[in-house]
Amino acid sequence: MTKRVVVTGLGVVSPNGIGVPSFLHAIKNGISGIKFMPRYEELNFSCRLAGMPDFEWVKLINYISEVTLHGLKGTNIAYGLAAALDAWADSGMDYETDEPRWETGCVFGNSIADTEAMKNVIIRVDNKEAKKLGSRVVEQAMNSGVTSYIAGRLGLGNKVITNSAACATGSQAILMGYEYIKHGYAKRMLTGSAEHVDTYVYGAFDSMRVLSWKFNDHPEQASRPMSSSAGGFVPGSGAGALVLEELDFALARNAKIYAEVLGGSSNSGGQRQGGTMTAANSTGVIRCIQQALASSRVDSQQIDLISGHLTATNADSKEIQNWSDALKRAGDDFPLINSLKSMIGHCLSAAGSIESVAAVLQIAHQFVHPNINLEDPNPEITNKIGIDCLPVDMIKKEINIVAKANFGFGDVNSCLIFSKYN
Repeated sequence: MTKRVVVTGLGVVSPNGIGVPSFLHAIKNGISGIKFMPRYEELNFSCRLAGMPDFEWVKLINYISEVTLHGLKGTNIAYGLAAALDAWADSGMDYETDEPRWETGCVFGNSIADTEAMKNVIIRVDNKEAKKLGSRVVEQAMNSGVTSYIAGRLGLGNKVITNSAACATGSQAILMGYEYIKHGYAKRMLTGSAEHVDTYVYGAFDSMRVLSWKFNDHPEQASRPMSSSAGGFVPGSGAGALVLEELDFALARNAKIYAEVLGGSSNSGGQRQGGTMTAANSTGVIRCIQQALASSRVDSQQIDLISGHLTATNADSKEIQNWSDALKRAGDDFPLINSLKSMIGHCLSAAGSIESVAAVLQIAHQFVHPNINLEDPNPEITNKIGIDCLPVDMIKKEINIVAKANFGFGDVNSCLIFSKYN
């Protein structure tokens, strides 16, 4: 017998708000977290903007010991720790434990280690000074650094997994945690993902000419998903975290319940039929969405809101067509759809988790956040779906079921179905 899985805790480090109250205020009011980055101008990047959290490193002392904090250099690890431990506290549990928490595991994703932090390693090794590196480098260079820090701080004793699936990483991590609980392998899973787009990773994307550069003088207007004037995405950084629990386990401790995870799916288009390293195979996307609906036992007509991937590139129109084909809904019958990236940019491996926090908050507080900067909707999109499906102001509305999807490099797809807890 499969288990029902609910969301009992949220944590977020976002370019437009750190912590749930600040983030909730920002997404309700369409507050952008995109900023001009003088350093990127010095480096002669075409795009000189980023969604960068106002993260205060010194506040990590509220989460970890002074000994652990000393020597911590990985920014993605810091973001992940803060979001994960905030979600844990939000779910009403203490950090401290003498025994391993055997019933609780962690699936937390990221892309690569902080290359700015690794720069010091490279310089010292090249200068034949490896003996000066110290003992804390390897734990932060390994891809599982984020999960290791989180699991160690909280004493998590069940499955501890680091996943990586490019821009689908965050939603895939949540899906994996959901599946472990659903099939009885764990009672509770701490899930999410983290990303820090440092200058070296940023430069690689800038060289691909996929970033927005026409709005360098107007940062808050630069991320424009679904717009005719969309000129590429703005890289963002941050982390999102969700505590998932088996329903009966959560009820037994009187946990607050934000929403239920009904199901989901993750697949790949195999880089065939138009799918490539950087583009999604539409057939794979449609199958992923339809399999998510089937696993959730949800009819497409029940979807109230889509939290899209929608990066502000020329893939937006194709994504809308894929949603329409998967749901068999078009015109004014299409659900409301929004893109958090209009406010925070594209947080890559952290996108799915931060956007899932936003999706759950929209269910819990019964609203739809706006698509900011959508002054000139792309006619290729409005020819497919009604203009009223693209909210530009916050809408107070009954939201029962939200579909959240992300599509990553490597032609990897992931889709989650969240619902109001009944």
